[in-house]
Amino acid sequence: MEATAGDPVGRRGGRAAVAGGGLLLLLASLTLAVSAGAVPVPFATVWGVMLNKLSPGLVEETWSQGRAAIVWEIRFPRALLAMMVGAGLALVGASLQAVTRNPLADPHLLGISSGGAFGAILALLHTGLFLGLLTVPLLAFLGALGATAIVLGVSRFADATSADRLVLAGVAVSFIVMAAANVLIFLGDPRATHTVVFWMLGGLGLAQWGQLVYPLAILVCCGVWLILRAGDLNAMTVGDETASTLGIPVARFRLFVFVVGALITGVMVAFSGIIGFVGLMVPHVVRMVVGGDYRRVLPGSALVGAVFLLWADIAARKLMPPEDMPIGIVTGLAGGVFFIWLLGRRRPG
Repeated sequence: MEATAGDPVGRRGGRAAVAGGGLLLLLASLTLAVSAGAVPVPFATVWGVMLNKLSPGLVEETWSQGRAAIVWEIRFPRALLAMMVGAGLALVGASLQAVTRNPLADPHLLGISSGGAFGAILALLHTGLFLGLLTVPLLAFLGALGATAIVLGVSRFADATSADRLVLAGVAVSFIVMAAANVLIFLGDPRATHTVVFWMLGGLGLAQWGQLVYPLAILVCCGVWLILRAGDLNAMTVGDETASTLGIPVARFRLFVFVVGALITGVMVAFSGIIGFVGLMVPHVVRMVVGGDYRRVLPGSALVGAVFLLWADIAARKLMPPEDMPIGIVTGLAGGVFFIWLLGRRRPG
């Protein structure tokens, strides 16, 4: 692991410039995401509405109430949810790649997203909202956690200790869990099954202010825990023996990371549906820019993941106006191309 205490001032300044540029890009992407749509809204109106909602009367109102409702009630919650989901999935992908030492690990390939979708579909079609708004996120988390446990169990049963075989175990479990989810859809009320299309294809159109507190709380709590354990994640990338010599309880720490990843993924899937490949692509892009130190990879992944999903949502709204293309299609296309490029880049010789 490289030390950072003795870094030159110029290098620290360069990192600060990169971080500042990333935050400016995030802010610009947020503004564009709120502005873009079937009814375009000028940037000045976007910020005027936002500032007036935060501090009434701060900006003179030159816009209609309809424009204000579009910005504040529809597009701003949607953009914030995109940022949370993108940041959360990228954090999970980076963490899983560290503890499995597998550059292809992400919550989608390891079946965690499928487990979350299974729980959400179970709540929507069969159990009902018996715990109110918490029902779908809770069952989605339990489904993601169950899928994680199955992947770990299969990997032990099949002695799939290598990185490639662990991914294969995850893919197999993902197919099985999605088959079970399809059974739930088949057995559900035909008049209600159209609601689960959202979970199968991914989308942000149901974002509401009253529900954003759940993904935000999970993202902050779990994200802070992961960033605080960045040093341990660095050690895990070297190998289990090295991590053990540094006093890290390898098996328990890996299990904790899987559980935290399942919690983040389950809650995000509950509000956005299945959105694949974010956790696979983003950490690789970030490592190309900031190196392999997880003290920089994790915050960078959260930032780039948020920006990426904002732009994916913009594309989803612009490709087939006035209809919104499911965002899972956009990320799937981008992720598939990236996957092929990554495989070609790692081709021997």
